[in-house]
Amino acid sequence: MNIKDILSHTDHTLLTQTATWDEIKSICDEGIEFGCASVCIPPCFVKQAKQYTGNKIKVCTVIGFPNGYNTTEVKCFETKMVVEDGADEIDMVINIGMVKEKNFEGVLNEIKAVRENCKDKVLKVIIETCLLNDDEKVKMCHTVTLSGADYIKTSTGFGGGGATFSDIELFAKNVGENIKIKAAGGISSLADAEKFIMLGADRLGSSRIVKLAKEAKNID
Repeated sequence: MNIKDILSHTDHTLLTQTATWDEIKSICDEGIEFGCASVCIPPCFVKQAKQYTGNKIKVCTVIGFPNGYNTTEVKCFETKMVVEDGADEIDMVINIGMVKEKNFEGVLNEIKAVRENCKDKVLKVIIETCLLNDDEKVKMCHTVTLSGADYIKTSTGFGGGGATFSDIELFAKNVGENIKIKAAGGISSLADAEKFIMLGADRLGSSRIVKLAKEAKNID
């Protein structure tokens, strides 16, 4: 797999609390230049980014981020707003406390509610694997499969851990055919990025892959 292929699976990401519009513009420019799948940015920049990029690249944003314990009503309102602002893809964080309580019906209902407010936009569901045991991860694979979402995603990158090869293997064995997989958080090399894709990830969430691609091509 060449670098171009890896980049085409990458959501070029900037979600730090200190992100500025100049930095967001920069990753939009990089995302377009390097042929990334999308740029993943904070909700407050979606409208500007969509106006800036037009149809040159998909704009992805996050909902209930990073902790996931907002009410369902708040997540739905956030979703409606960013869709109106032009977001093409939505990455939502589940209510992890509900998972710990084994309230999977509640998690399912919340994802369905956000899905309804997404309209026809792509919905990715972040389950924060570093906070779950394997039984909970498997149950969330089944829950996301039933929800009408498009992707299950490993991590926010803010929970203390990121994507692992074993989690992508587990996802691939337990999600339905209608669900794609996104690996995010801590992808530190192009070799690792390629391995995540080979194991079944359709998307990678990363703030590093474009930089690694530049270094590999010796581009300043």
